[in-house]
Amino acid sequence: MSWKSRGAESASKSAVSRKWTILFCIGCFCAGMLFSDSRMWSVPEIKGIARTERHEEETLQLVSGCDPTIDVEHEQKDVYGEVSKTHHAIHTLDKKISNLEMELAAARAAQESILNGSPIAENLKIPETRKKRKYLMVVGINTAFSSRKRRDSVRATWMPQGNKRKKLEEEKGIVIRFVIGHSATSGGILDRAVEAEDKKHGDILRLDHVEGYLELSAKTKIFFATAVASWDADFYVKVDDDVHVNIGTLGATLARHRSNPRVYIGCMKSGPVLARKGVRYHEPEYWKFGEEGNKYFRHATGQLYAISKDLATYISINQHVLHKYANEDVSLGSWFIGLDVEQIDDRRLCCGTPPDCEWKAQAGNVCVASFDWSCSGICKSSERIKEVHRRCGEGENALWNAVF
Repeated sequence: MSWKSRGAESASKSAVSRKWTILFCIGCFCAGMLFSDSRMWSVPEIKGIARTERHEEETLQLVSGCDPTIDVEHEQKDVYGEVSKTHHAIHTLDKKISNLEMELAAARAAQESILNGSPIAENLKIPETRKKRKYLMVVGINTAFSSRKRRDSVRATWMPQGNKRKKLEEEKGIVIRFVIGHSATSGGILDRAVEAEDKKHGDILRLDHVEGYLELSAKTKIFFATAVASWDADFYVKVDDDVHVNIGTLGATLARHRSNPRVYIGCMKSGPVLARKGVRYHEPEYWKFGEEGNKYFRHATGQLYAISKDLATYISINQHVLHKYANEDVSLGSWFIGLDVEQIDDRRLCCGTPPDCEWKAQAGNVCVASFDWSCSGICKSSERIKEVHRRCGEGENALWNAVF
């Protein structure tokens, strides 16, 4: 073989080897890139997963440390608190507006009296700027000239005496007085006897009123007018002198209704209108209540009832035009018809005598007042009220420890 042919053959072989070398290098490069890329891609993916898992774990830890129901409960409590505050503010404002309306009505009545040349009644005089002592309630015990034994039995049981009565007024804001007018012969023996009794005990409120059973409606009006002019209280209570009362329980019961400016509390009833003459509780004006056999509108039974200051002021201002029915409890109920008044029917204000009130006291439901329905009071009260007090009384500590 010639040199040229050998040279050409060797040149051809070298060219082929160069091509394979280049292809081999390219293949190795691609294989290397493929291997290295797979590692580069796998590492970030693992890191991303780990990072995601750590984030979820941290989130779970935060959630587990903070119960979402607690936040909801807090929010609900906040909402309820705001609603309660708003409700209380509305009641307070309503009470203030009602008081201003009553004062305005009193001022107008006084102005009319001046323009007509009539003397101004004591209860219509515009109040002085000095602030009166504020009381929770004024309790008027309706009594008569012939009821000295009843009064003494009340003094010996549920009505505090002497310094305790003064302490009751100063610390608890509770005023208690026997309520009585004058005899037909003013300054006679009956009046002098009551004056001597009041000088001894200092617990009698005398009214500008002539005593008489058929005049109880008039006496009731005058009592509320006199009481609201004499004491600034949230409530005014009328009770008969043959009824047993737990004063502390009464105060706690009334205090729950302070936010309502016009409230009428008692044992509500709707008895028959008695048209026949000669029967007890006969209603001479029975025809005003419709057909024979009809019933009265609902009203509180007369043994014990309470009204708020606004209602007592209303009676005081309008006493000369308020109609009087034969029965004073019916009269009182009629005066509030047409007014925006809340009636509270509380059966603890009319419990029976033992064993009824005793069983209720043992069950933790102490009665406000106890009496016998058959006698419209405690039968033979001057003899039995001590026994009723022993078995149904709230206890002296209950009164002095009470917070109104």
